[in-house]
Amino acid sequence: MLPVPAERRIALPALSLAAQVWGDDSAPPLLALHGWLDNAGSFARLAPLLAARYRVIALELPGHGHSGHLAAGASYHYVEYVRIVLAAVEALALPRYRLLGHSLGAGVAALVAAATPARIERLLLIEGLGPLGDDGTQTLQRFREALLPRGDRARPLRVFRDIEQAISARSVASGLPAELARPIVERGLMEAAGGWRWRSDPRLTRPSPLRLAESQVHALLAGIAAPTSLLLARPDTPYLPGTGMRQRAACVADIAVSHLDGGHHLQLEQPAAVAAWVAAAG
Repeated sequence: MLPVPAERRIALPALSLAAQVWGDDSAPPLLALHGWLDNAGSFARLAPLLAARYRVIALELPGHGHSGHLAAGASYHYVEYVRIVLAAVEALALPRYRLLGHSLGAGVAALVAAATPARIERLLLIEGLGPLGDDGTQTLQRFREALLPRGDRARPLRVFRDIEQAISARSVASGLPAELARPIVERGLMEAAGGWRWRSDPRLTRPSPLRLAESQVHALLAGIAAPTSLLLARPDTPYLPGTGMRQRAACVADIAVSHLDGGHHLQLEQPAAVAAWVAAAG
């Protein structure tokens, strides 16, 4: 049985965010950001191992988990995520803090650190360093597809007969073993007529019309001043090629890159090893 975290609501103008918190309120804060279509359950196995030393705040990004959805017409873009995380940091009254991110959360965390270098004591990134970039080959096609009208073609949300079926579906889609996917799935569901459905915003799966050029990503990463630790899965995750990650890492002045055998969700697969990596970072 995993330890039960405290639930926290964070009220922002026109948006309410959710977070799960482990550890004592007097401990140094560690803000954790989850990956795309994940939620605070992504840290359910790691956070209890860090709670003796830190107050771990697993913030749920808008559209994910129990956080509110963005208003109609708004876009789930990296810049918007960064703005909202910075607003949440102010609401939480965190003048300085450690920042941990996984996948999408690692991309957002890197940009938060670049935007507010004086606030970040240490940056800890799992399977991600900066946002998805663009080499130009798919820019026009992606732009056209993202701007197609979608209101009349929205697919109905899938309803699962029970939680176990949803866990199985997530496991098949992600390759994550069912028991490791469970904390994400259980938090990511809500009751619906006839069963259960995802509570995340369906718009999260829509493509972004524009991505930053890789040269722009490099320029932003050069703005990270905090000591940074990057943990990558071995073998490489297909969409995080080693060459590109090495080029990005070279942009960060103070970075240590480590590798750990496993898949994309290292913090769920090997929580003790990831906790040891966090501790070694200082």
